[in-house]
Amino acid sequence: MNSEWAPLLDGNPDLDEVVEFPRSQFRGPQGWLRALHWLKAIKHRIQADLVLDFQGLFRSGLIARRCSSGLVWGLSDAREGAGFFYDKTASVPSRDEPLHAVDRYLGLVKALGAEASFPLEWPLPQGSAPTEFPNVKTFVVLHPFSRGEGKSLTSAETAAFCKALRPLPVVVVGRSEEPIEHYPHVHNFLNRTTLPELCWLLRQASLVVSVDSGPMHLAAALSKQLLAIHTWSDPRKVGPYRPNAWVWKDAKLGPMRDFPNGEDCSLNELAKRVSDLVEMGQ
Repeated sequence: MNSEWAPLLDGNPDLDEVVEFPRSQFRGPQGWLRALHWLKAIKHRIQADLVLDFQGLFRSGLIARRCSSGLVWGLSDAREGAGFFYDKTASVPSRDEPLHAVDRYLGLVKALGAEASFPLEWPLPQGSAPTEFPNVKTFVVLHPFSRGEGKSLTSAETAAFCKALRPLPVVVVGRSEEPIEHYPHVHNFLNRTTLPELCWLLRQASLVVSVDSGPMHLAAALSKQLLAIHTWSDPRKVGPYRPNAWVWKDAKLGPMRDFPNGEDCSLNELAKRVSDLVEMGQ
């Protein structure tokens, strides 16, 4: 996995070893050469009897083949020619079908004869409080920015959520250079948390409000209550994998289990409704 995400697997009881993919080292004019050296080294380090490629891209398929001394399994909807590296594939519906990504990946597990038990468990780090975290017991985590194009809230929309929640403490997290307005009840932790610290915040928060992003999926596993904001992405495919999580999309608000049904709610109205969701979760 990419090195920046490796802390999420620290202490995982189901893993013997984590092999990091140092993606940032492969950028620039000489990146391809460093990548070739890495691929050569990984072949000598790992030779597994069975390799599963859940990602289904050329890069993951190539790495899977390099690490295999036996069979490589992948999904039937793999892209970028990844299927060229597979010995066997698990048949899954077309990507046009509204199948959640987690269920798609579980199709690979089921093809090998294993059955998942629900609800799924996610052994993520307990984490610890960020440095200089205020002495507050009840707070909302707001994650308004995403690297995905068109998924982020604007600065004005972020301010609207902060205003609607006062005087309840709001902790703003994530990665962004976007400025946010200062309010006494808002604690700005943008660019200031590690992944274990983020896990701690998501566990402790009364409610997490997040745009479609990696932290939103962490919140689906860790938080008491979650509101996921989707602009163009389809919650049926990439929404929070939790039936009681709340989802907003296309001016509709409702639980994930009922999507695409929901009550009419504009984004401005949604900011006002967040405090109601906090009370529902208490």
